[in-house]
Amino acid sequence: MIVGLLTLELFIGEAESLKDKRRVLKSIIDKMKAKFNISVAEVDKQDLWQFSTVGVSCVSNEASHVHQMLSAAVKFVESQGTVEILDMQTELL
Repeated sequence: MIVGLLTLELFIGEAESLKDKRRVLKSIIDKMKAKFNISVAEVDKQDLWQFSTVGVSCVSNEASHVHQMLSAAVKFVESQGTVEILDMQTELL
């Protein structure tokens, strides 16, 4: 069993309040969960209104499939246009 972990540091330029931030993040997180069947959650910087750290996890029996799923998740976040990825880290366990 291979577990893939992806950590995304995000900048949400359009957010002018925590309410705006939560609206944007909830939309992205819900779409990612539905589209890729992965686990996604905001894991840090909950009180900063333009920044967020999002954790993504995926489980498979092949490392190549995990890489493919996490890469697709990154491309999806980039394609949304509402957030900018400042940093990302991928880890396989």
